[in-house]
Amino acid sequence: MRVIVTRKIPGNGIKLLEDAGFEVIVSSHDRALERTELLNFIKGADGVLGQLYEKVDEQYLEAAGPQLKIVANFAVGTDNFDLPALSSHNVIGTNTPDVLTEAVAEHTFSLIMTITRRIVEADKLARTQPSSFGPEVLLGMELKGKTLGVLGLGRIGSRVAEIGKAMGMDVVYYDIKQNPEFEQKVGAQFKATPDELLSTSDVVSVHVPLLDSTKHLINSERLKLMKPTAYLVNTSRGPVVAEAELVEALKNKVIAGAALDVGETEPKWAEGLVDLSNVVLTPHIASATLEARCAMGELAAKNIIEVLSGRSPLTSVQAK
Repeated sequence: MRVIVTRKIPGNGIKLLEDAGFEVIVSSHDRALERTELLNFIKGADGVLGQLYEKVDEQYLEAAGPQLKIVANFAVGTDNFDLPALSSHNVIGTNTPDVLTEAVAEHTFSLIMTITRRIVEADKLARTQPSSFGPEVLLGMELKGKTLGVLGLGRIGSRVAEIGKAMGMDVVYYDIKQNPEFEQKVGAQFKATPDELLSTSDVVSVHVPLLDSTKHLINSERLKLMKPTAYLVNTSRGPVVAEAELVEALKNKVIAGAALDVGETEPKWAEGLVDLSNVVLTPHIASATLEARCAMGELAAKNIIEVLSGRSPLTSVQAK
């Protein structure tokens, strides 16, 4: 059987596939494949180990051919999957949950500390004006005693909340389902609506999946609910935040600042965003630790091995 890997990955994932006896073909391009390149490359595949930015839809499945049995995302996200199309073609989609939770949570808190203590601004100042110390230069915000609002209490949101509590923050959260056990464990408080969470938090960290109901969940009206001293952090999915509206809010000091690892139209940012000093940007690297990326590749490979061996996948996002 033939397994197509659309971009080189770190770790032992490819070796696991080869040791399982599959013909493994890895893209020679260390970049995202153009759509036409991708559709040509996956022809004849029994399994594909792919990336989140590759839309798996009817056109993709037709291009691969009727022998295709699994598309394994090298990602925890699944918004690139057209689930009805996968089902109609009897193709299984999988993702890589759990193994990147710690990496993303740590990156999230790195962004929180970077934006609230104005680290990027300070780095630039230190390089250009090393003797710029002053009592009111680059004043930031301490986290202890402040309120961390976690929007979405999944694996990553839960871990971010735990870190926030360890930092001495008060934790509030919103999720579609209340979690009394977590509240008792962490000392977190449930907020019944996103609006209530936004209005009471000093730092809002977004951890919801991208659904029709969450697209532009953070928009101009909701940004106005936040404190003018508050910060927004997003390491979930870019379109959850209406990015152009965020730019205006940051320009007009509706909120103090924002830190984003994901964008609405990656790899491009909304016009004007990169020019703002009260924003920190990273290029979708929240899971970019050696440990997490190796584990992601191995889990994606194991899913392919299981399915092509006639067994159930480890982390399916759609039933057979």
